[in-house]
Amino acid sequence: MTKEEYLALCSKRYDELKALNKIDNFYDYESEFSSILKELGKEVLERNLSELPADRRKKKHLPNSGK
Repeated sequence: MTKEEYLALCSKRYDELKALNKIDNFYDYESEFSSILKELGKEVLERNLSELPADRRKKKHLPNSGK
């Protein structure tokens, strides 16, 4: 992931974070903030690792596993 890709992901979430200033209840603010950052972290992690396979149950064969 490049710096530009990361900044693009963050800029998509900026408006959501800015809208949090309208919330006057700290508990609601904190829970919304946490969910926004959790989703951002998930997107960053997925982009850094790789694309997810279509079938989550499909096993990958290791080349030196002996099987």
